[in-house]
Amino acid sequence: MDKTILHIDMNAFFASVEQACNPALRGKPMAVCGEIAKGSKYPRTIITTASYEARALGVKTVMTIPEAKALCPNLILVAGNLDKYIDISLKIQKIMLDFTDNVEVFSIDECFMDVSDIIKFHANAESIALQIKVRIKNELGLRCSVGIAPNKLLAKLASDMKKPDGLTIIREEDKDKVLETLPIEDLCGIGRHLQEKLNYLGIKTAKQLGSASINLLTHHFGFIGYALKQMGQGIDHSPVKKYDAHDVVKSVGHTHTLTQDTWDLDVVKSYLLMLSEKVSVRLRQYKMVGKTVSLVIRYSDFETFGRQKSLGEYIKTGKKIYDTAFALFNEKFKFEKAVRLVGVSISNLVADDGQQYLIDKMRRQAVITNTIDEINSKYGEFTVKPSSLIIAEKFGILERCGIMSKRLIK
Repeated sequence: MDKTILHIDMNAFFASVEQACNPALRGKPMAVCGEIAKGSKYPRTIITTASYEARALGVKTVMTIPEAKALCPNLILVAGNLDKYIDISLKIQKIMLDFTDNVEVFSIDECFMDVSDIIKFHANAESIALQIKVRIKNELGLRCSVGIAPNKLLAKLASDMKKPDGLTIIREEDKDKVLETLPIEDLCGIGRHLQEKLNYLGIKTAKQLGSASINLLTHHFGFIGYALKQMGQGIDHSPVKKYDAHDVVKSVGHTHTLTQDTWDLDVVKSYLLMLSEKVSVRLRQYKMVGKTVSLVIRYSDFETFGRQKSLGEYIKTGKKIYDTAFALFNEKFKFEKAVRLVGVSISNLVADDGQQYLIDKMRRQAVITNTIDEINSKYGEFTVKPSSLIIAEKFGILERCGIMSKRLIK
């Protein structure tokens, strides 16, 4: 059976959400960025998303704030609010689910839909796409671009062809013409490093990739060479996953860029504890335990190091994750430069069997942990928290990073 796939891509999503929520931002060059440190003129992070008005003046994603301001002195900066974007994203997904449950979330602002089974109830796939676009615009005040094609690879390619507010169809009989001069970097899955390697082999267009010798591709790229050749031919057999299908969780982690570089060990420790607690909460939500803890440290000069340690037991509490992460910091990292970013993750995961503890102290700790989870789930993340997190809170961490509490654990 021939497939009909839609790719819905929200236009300048974070910036568009802010403009939809705040009429004063509409029609003006603005950008979403990270938090602003106390006493700092600009945020110390990068441009996350720029509005189309700002893009017209040269402002791009991942620019530093001074670079963006040099191009657009009147650029309005808005600190990002991930909770808001997730909420809007879920509302967008709900609109799609009103049509079919064959909805695969690709990212916070992108989804695939397989409408093959529901076209018979509509005039055509374009009619479905237009209904979705109208509902998103009317209900949320946002624009999106939609690509329609026989597979996910081409549908995503189509949605990128006309922005903002586009609707593009690539039919099976038209794909060879589309791919003939298409730069390989426009294919989803080909990043800069892979592009450079393919360019070195003289492969610069999708057609050249699809026509390349399989021996050449597998010699340089191994088994992935087969997939690359199919991509160049516009072939993609991967199905759209149903909305309630979940990938196996392989790791859980959080990173945070500090509001300002620090030499203060207590600040680093407080952030490590905060991140460890956030990791542990998600781990328990997934009903999993892990035994390999990883730590990432980025210094003020952007030099970045990562180390990990595997334990002899599976763990799930923030305290144990923190103890391991801080031990790694003490053993592996030199505090010779100011710290800019910290990150903690846990991997080597298995399902938590919910075993009962025989030792009273461990059993009491498990009860306390579960009780804290219930309170924080009901009243907000970190309603109850270790008192040492106050250091990170005073250092400038914002509410959106999860510090919202009034009560403490001594």
